[in-house]
Amino acid sequence: MANCLRRYRCRILLCICTPCILLGCLFVYITLALCLAMAHTYSFNGQIIRSELSDRFFVATGSTNSRMLAPYPVQPFWREDLSKFAFWNLIQQVMDRQHNPILHPSGNNSYKVNITSLNHSGCFPSYEAMWRMSDYVTLPLQMQRFVISMHCRDYPLLIDQPELCAKTKKAPMLLLAIKSQVHNIRNRQAIRMTWGYSGLQKGQVGKGGLVHRVFLLGKIGEKLSESIKKESEMYDDIIMWDFMDTFFNLTLKDVLFWDWFTKTCQNARFVFKGDDDVFVRTPALLDYLEKQEKLHLKGHGHTKKMKDFVVGDIITSAFPLRTETNKYFIPESFYKGMYPTYPGGGGVVYSGALVPRLLQVSRRVHLFPIDDVYLGMCLQRLGVIPIDHPAFLTFDFNAKEAKEPCAHHTILLVHKRSPREMLQLWTETFKPSTKCRNTTLRKEETQQEILLE
Repeated sequence: MANCLRRYRCRILLCICTPCILLGCLFVYITLALCLAMAHTYSFNGQIIRSELSDRFFVATGSTNSRMLAPYPVQPFWREDLSKFAFWNLIQQVMDRQHNPILHPSGNNSYKVNITSLNHSGCFPSYEAMWRMSDYVTLPLQMQRFVISMHCRDYPLLIDQPELCAKTKKAPMLLLAIKSQVHNIRNRQAIRMTWGYSGLQKGQVGKGGLVHRVFLLGKIGEKLSESIKKESEMYDDIIMWDFMDTFFNLTLKDVLFWDWFTKTCQNARFVFKGDDDVFVRTPALLDYLEKQEKLHLKGHGHTKKMKDFVVGDIITSAFPLRTETNKYFIPESFYKGMYPTYPGGGGVVYSGALVPRLLQVSRRVHLFPIDDVYLGMCLQRLGVIPIDHPAFLTFDFNAKEAKEPCAHHTILLVHKRSPREMLQLWTETFKPSTKCRNTTLRKEETQQEILLE
């Protein structure tokens, strides 16, 4: 009788405890599943990179789920699966997440990860792209060379001009930073004799200002040529870095120039960055910059610098070119998506106060093969909107305009021109004829100037 009672009690206890145990297991399972789902992970460079998000979805502070307003996202705000990204997009997304203040607020050091070999392999070739880009071996040679060296941007100076902006007590109004190559000596000579004259320059109608000139070069061989040494000693206007001067390395000239400017010539009020095959009406450009400076000072006072000023031929809604024979070819395995708004090639002008900010943000943007697009990427992250001005003519005149006798009096810049054409145009525009004396800039927009007030 006692044994039967004991078995009866055990069965009752088992019936009562079993549901509790099952509920406990279910609770543990659900908790673990939620924790794993809320932890965004992706693999990179053989590591598991984890980004802990405090909330599953990002909702801006103060937002309301109102029918009168656009609803806030009901999907994850940050993309979780990065495996389908092109190579540049992938490594940039990793860097963007690392520096995102929402994902990683200040003081939170839990997110520490080496962003591929791009940050810790020095200037030795990085072959990671070879196995991340399935078509690497079929790419043009210049593209292959770029992707294995794009992590390196610390190149020493071979030729420097440390006293360029310290020679005069007065701060230069305009620094002409001209990208050139060693063998383009005829272009440099023509620029020195014409629009790139270094010293006090009068405006076309205004007072003008102090102009300095510097040519930005890379090397073309292992040894520094004697001719470029002599040219530098004669003119004191050449800066050369220890990297190979190729088309895809033009971005390096931007980044290294920003660093040089910040250390050496930060008092310059404006910077013109352009190629050595353009023609610039420097007196007219000085007048334009003087006018923009006055508009800015009128609206912001005499103590505030023009930190967001960029003007040029602005290109929007552009996509990468996928034709391999084109020098601007970018494979889909390297970059996907639309390019940001950027100033077109040939030449662009920005304020000197913007350069340190460009340098700072460039440290969080991986190098890109096309220098103009890279500048647009940096401007986008700074929230700077460049001004589009029709007088920056980077694609030359149309057939009708080219026939006008005063056509070159309507521009600030035109691309491209030979050394002989530069000399002819300088003679023609420096002292305009009676017929062309009152010619205005081509279709100058006043709306952008109003925004500066």
